[in-house]
Amino acid sequence: MVSEFLIPITEGSAMNELLVHSILLRCCLALILLPLLELVNRLIVLLQDKTYIYDINSLTILDTIDTVPNLKGICAFSPSLDGCFLALPASITKGSLLLYNVMELQLHCEIDAHLAPLSTMVLSSNGMYIATASEQGTMIRVHLVSEATKSYSFRRGSYPSTIFSLSFGQCSQVPEILVATSSSGSVHVFPLGFAINQSRRSGGFLGSIMLDSISDALDPAHHHIVHNAVPAGIKSYAVIRKVDRVADTSSSEIVACRATLAIITYNGYFQEYNLSLSNQNEFSRSLDCEFNLLTAIANNDVRL
Repeated sequence: MVSEFLIPITEGSAMNELLVHSILLRCCLALILLPLLELVNRLIVLLQDKTYIYDINSLTILDTIDTVPNLKGICAFSPSLDGCFLALPASITKGSLLLYNVMELQLHCEIDAHLAPLSTMVLSSNGMYIATASEQGTMIRVHLVSEATKSYSFRRGSYPSTIFSLSFGQCSQVPEILVATSSSGSVHVFPLGFAINQSRRSGGFLGSIMLDSISDALDPAHHHIVHNAVPAGIKSYAVIRKVDRVADTSSSEIVACRATLAIITYNGYFQEYNLSLSNQNEFSRSLDCEFNLLTAIANNDVRL
């Protein structure tokens, strides 16, 4: 396993290499002081129009990637030896992205995911899938990285909305869950694994063709929404911390999964939800905890 260590630095175009190396030295000093359980092989430094790939042990620059202007620091990284990929925007006028193999130091593919520019993206932990959203925010698309063209799409809604974050659940093959937070204040939960399996079973050969299609007319609208999870307009970031799969004892088929979802907002609140999904499209959730981080830290109620 390759540990993820990615530092987006996008403010100001005059940042020079000396400052970059200064930042790297501070990061490496912090790593030395931390009790690392895994070997960190790659460090990614993201600038406004350039990305550096470092060997963190020797501080050697392994590769330098010239990029389109990336003021928002949009990127994705998968810390897996079997699929260690870095994704970066390929255009400022449309939603295309470049995927680099960080271990082999070469371009893997380019994916045209959306007509509008990208707003966010995420790679699954095993590097097999990448999910993207555009500035339009109505569609969430998932591509199989190895093929670059096979995709599955979810319709978040009909009206534009800013997608603040995307998160896959931990997985060995197909992620069961994909979660998105948006400017509407809602959290959208997409049962990716169940949806793909149901499409294959119900559609047969036609279903497999529809699965790989990019046509919005065929995109499934069924997903689950946690309404008013955060105030509308407040930027939020969600991470699926844990996924437990429930299998049928007779067939070993996954019939349900339970997930722990953590959400942090830019106005200082932390939430943790327990989610439950079944292969019958049943969904339930419960708010396990919620508190203001600034207040909790001031009162020594939480240790970071």
